[in-house]
Amino acid sequence: MRSNAGSATLPTKNGVGASTISLPVGPWKRVIDFLADRFPHIAYDELVKRMARGDVLDHAGTCMLPDHVYRAREKLYYYRDIPQEPRIPFDEVILFQDELIVVVDKPHFLPVAPVGRYVQETVLVRLKRKLGIDSLAPMHRIDRETAGLVLFTVQPDTRGKYQGLFEQRAVKKTYEAIAPFRDNLPLPMTYRSHIVESDAFMQMREVDREQGLEPNAETVIELLEINGELARYQLTPLTGKKHQLRVHMVALGMPILHDQIYPVHQRHADDEYAKPLQLLAKKISFRDPVSGVMRDFTSLQQLSFA
Repeated sequence: MRSNAGSATLPTKNGVGASTISLPVGPWKRVIDFLADRFPHIAYDELVKRMARGDVLDHAGTCMLPDHVYRAREKLYYYRDIPQEPRIPFDEVILFQDELIVVVDKPHFLPVAPVGRYVQETVLVRLKRKLGIDSLAPMHRIDRETAGLVLFTVQPDTRGKYQGLFEQRAVKKTYEAIAPFRDNLPLPMTYRSHIVESDAFMQMREVDREQGLEPNAETVIELLEINGELARYQLTPLTGKKHQLRVHMVALGMPILHDQIYPVHQRHADDEYAKPLQLLAKKISFRDPVSGVMRDFTSLQQLSFA
């Protein structure tokens, strides 16, 4: 199910907001019949229990019980639950909080918001439970494997102004990365390419320059420190394509240390926590669209050459 702004008026449960789905035209007589088909990985008895405890609602917020008649084109709201979700053994740190925004220093491996097999073990849900602010929403996201700064808005009526800053590229984001050192690469440099979805699982790819497509991804790359065969780089994305920094570093022959997706996607090992991706969202700065003051935040975390 996908999250939807229409569910924003519903209360959260255990820090989790409701997801929503539009009911399609089909042969189902009862809502539970549709749910059983739509989510075959959830046991029928478990669906009955979830409906009985009020985890499935209609558009008015009324609990939908197992014998509820199916009506196509209605909206259904559903609280996700993953039984026995394992705890991710790293904690987020709140760097700043006021009545408008919350700034968090996110650890490696912790997702920003519920996705896939992660619900409770996400920054958003942890913060909602810790701070008691149901209206929290991320301004932007970074990959689960990436550590560093993530910003959240507090008030729904100003959320669009903050999220709009990222759409307008009015936010300066600076990352750091550990990757192989190339002594024949002139730095600093601005690297540009055209990035598209790849057929390979979870990957993006660059389109051959010979195809004549204009670049849609641009990164400024600077050398900060050399340590043997590795180096620490400062990466400033001027655009915001998915996996942009990882794709650009691979294209330059400098894959980021411990990247499990590029250049070749690898299965997560049992000890995946032992090798965090050495990519850090280090700094964020922007002019606050509500107060007008400059906001500057810096992560307290450091990358490792080990």
